[in-house]
Amino acid sequence: MSLSVKKITKIGLPLILGGILVWYMFTIIPPKDLLEYFKNANYWWIVLGLFFGVLSHLSRAYRWKFLLNPIGYYPKFVNSTLAVLVGYLVNLTIPRAGEVSRAAVMTNYENIPFEKGFGTIVAERMADLIMMLSIIVITLFVQFDFIFELLTKNFDPIKIGILLGALVIAFVVFTRLVKKAQSGIGLKIKNFILSLSEGVSSIFKMENKWAFIFHTVFIWLMYIAMFWATIPAIEGLNVSFGAVLVGFIAGGFSIAATNGGLGLYPVAVASAFALFELPEKTSLAFGSVMWASQTLMIIVFGGLAFLFLPIYNKNK
Repeated sequence: MSLSVKKITKIGLPLILGGILVWYMFTIIPPKDLLEYFKNANYWWIVLGLFFGVLSHLSRAYRWKFLLNPIGYYPKFVNSTLAVLVGYLVNLTIPRAGEVSRAAVMTNYENIPFEKGFGTIVAERMADLIMMLSIIVITLFVQFDFIFELLTKNFDPIKIGILLGALVIAFVVFTRLVKKAQSGIGLKIKNFILSLSEGVSSIFKMENKWAFIFHTVFIWLMYIAMFWATIPAIEGLNVSFGAVLVGFIAGGFSIAATNGGLGLYPVAVASAFALFELPEKTSLAFGSVMWASQTLMIIVFGGLAFLFLPIYNKNK
């Protein structure tokens, strides 16, 4: 497969998937009904959610300095913030391209070598991955009784036990194979795990590690707060804390799968809420409002960042 075909596939497939999922959503909740939910939404709650989102972006921009300062670079906070916003905007068009554009912005306006800036962003992503995994583990503990009841209610306990035993054996075999891997996908997985562990250890070795950890936790708390604060905007949703966590995780994975969660975000959130027997149409409406408000915020602030960057740095 040529490089151009790979690029087209990488960009086109998520868009096609998003389009199919939008069509699927409209088979459940017609556009006219969805529009009514948007008209009747309480926008004060949406604004509150967006406020938490803005705080997360500012914290992310500020956290970046704890990785750049030790290697000798001290960018202006304004440029760091604008670079973060540009990165989010670019990610809406080409998944994962935002990290590249973010590093490129700092190269152009702060003279930070691209490879060094990009390296710090990769380290950030590792910290974010750890936070996402931590939230999943916390959710499993918080919702253990619910998950256990859900599984035993829908599946034979003996089959669940056999499956868990098989998973443990598979994990042990997989771990040993990865450790011995010298080439192929096994080596890639091993290198990824090693990079992840190195990234974690480097966090605890940095000079301002506690400030970095604080901002990392704060960023993710703001993500959850943004999700939770937007729920009352749609009438008819009585969502428990456990459902908030499960819905948040489902939405988070959907953003990585398609362009900013296009089409998939509302469906993923509604599917998560369905586990808690919440109404499907209302859940889809909430997911749509949540996705639309986030996306609009990124488009507006990201677009302004593109325009403001050359103005703010006109003397360079």
